Amino acid sequence: MTMSVAEKTYPKFHLRLFGSVIFVILLISLCFVIFQYIREKQYKIDLLNCKLMGYNDFIDLEMRRGLPIEDFYLEDISRFSLIDFSGKILYDSEFPDINLFETSCRHKEIKQAMAKGIGYDIRQSAIVAGVYFFSAKKYDNYIIRTAIPYDSVLASSLKVDPLFLTVTFLILIIFIVVFYKVTSLLGQNINRLKDFATKAEHEDMDEYPMHFPNDELGDILRHIVQIYTRLQKTKQALIVEQERVLKHKEEQEMLKKQLTQNISHELKTPVSSIRGYLETIINVKDLPEETRNSFIVKCYKQSTRLSSLLHDILTLNRMDEAPGLITKEKIDLAELISIVLYDVSLLLYKKKIEVYNRTERSILVCNGNHSLLYSVFRNLIDNTVAYAGEGVSIYIECDAGDPDYYHFSFSDNGIGIADEHLENIFDRFYRVDRGRSRKAGGTGLGLSIVKNVLLIHGGAIDVRQRSGGGVEFIFSIKR
Repeated sequence: MTMSVAEKTYPKFHLRLFGSVIFVILLISLCFVIFQYIREKQYKIDLLNCKLMGYNDFIDLEMRRGLPIEDFYLEDISRFSLIDFSGKILYDSEFPDINLFETSCRHKEIKQAMAKGIGYDIRQSAIVAGVYFFSAKKYDNYIIRTAIPYDSVLASSLKVDPLFLTVTFLILIIFIVVFYKVTSLLGQNINRLKDFATKAEHEDMDEYPMHFPNDELGDILRHIVQIYTRLQKTKQALIVEQERVLKHKEEQEMLKKQLTQNISHELKTPVSSIRGYLETIINVKDLPEETRNSFIVKCYKQSTRLSSLLHDILTLNRMDEAPGLITKEKIDLAELISIVLYDVSLLLYKKKIEVYNRTERSILVCNGNHSLLYSVFRNLIDNTVAYAGEGVSIYIECDAGDPDYYHFSFSDNGIGIADEHLENIFDRFYRVDRGRSRKAGGTGLGLSIVKNVLLIHGGAIDVRQRSGGGVEFIFSIKR
């Protein structure tokens, strides 16, 4: 069975890190101990050599004073020799008659003394049994060499101080223990992050509780978890938004289908009426003149309704398809309302409708499209004239206290609208009473146009029952 990359098992990271670092530290420590051993041993040899050099100087001084060399006695020196520059041993304290052997000396310490003035060596003596520490120094006419036995006492004195090794070992142990603790904490955090990554990969958690140390690594791990949490929330939000967009698209498709059906139905009604009247006029030759004229008037009314319907549909399409192409200019809304009221004054007079316009002395300047804003107030008034009844009153008010918007109230005290219809009256082709609406000549698009115009001008509209009867439209227009 093959294992995936995620399922492979590896040596724990903190143990690998611990092993690698400890190996390097042990190697460095070993090198340091060896270096220190060599350096300290050399230092002690140099001290011993300096001590023997002092004895060499003493012997030379006494010889210059004329003291016989056979009478020299040096307590710490077991042996000293006098050697000429050719390497011949002129005198040796251990063998006063050494000349009888015609012994010559070309050892390391003598060569160093000839070349550098001083020299030393640790070696087996060629004359006397045993290992000696030899120290030689060159003078004007000869070389003086002193020696002491290299016994166990001297050898141990030249070794590395055991206290140094003990302290180094203890420091190394303490470092290993502390570093193991640190790498263990690192391993715990990595294991937590690995657990989090595994759960995140399988998306089997809602919120993952993480507890990290209060240090830089803990901050990094917390940030990773926070980023993942934000990504999850963003992902969920995107899913919700995608579902909302799809739902909105489905609704738009349904509305488009309904709109097509409604337009077809609304166009079919006046066209059928006109066609019926015209067929009657054409086919019935002896149709009374009065009836003929009545049919012609009805055809005219239906054509007028058809023209209004097409105009409203074109207006809505223009706002839906290219709202950014609608030109805007500075408009005084108070003046525009006065123009609308003047244009509908005859309709208002016929219906005995009285208007209380509380904006006529105000200055309500905004940036908008004149014809569209005109249609807002004209449609509201036409709606009241058509459906509110006779002898009612219209109230137009504006609150200009908001620095960004004008807040309008348009209300009447007519027959009103039932509560179940209020939330739908801004839908296209929605009618409270279809038969009565068609009789009144409405297209069913007026309030929908009002809503869309206000949206284009940065505002909104709502409707509610008016206290004392009738309805009240509350809407806003951006300044």
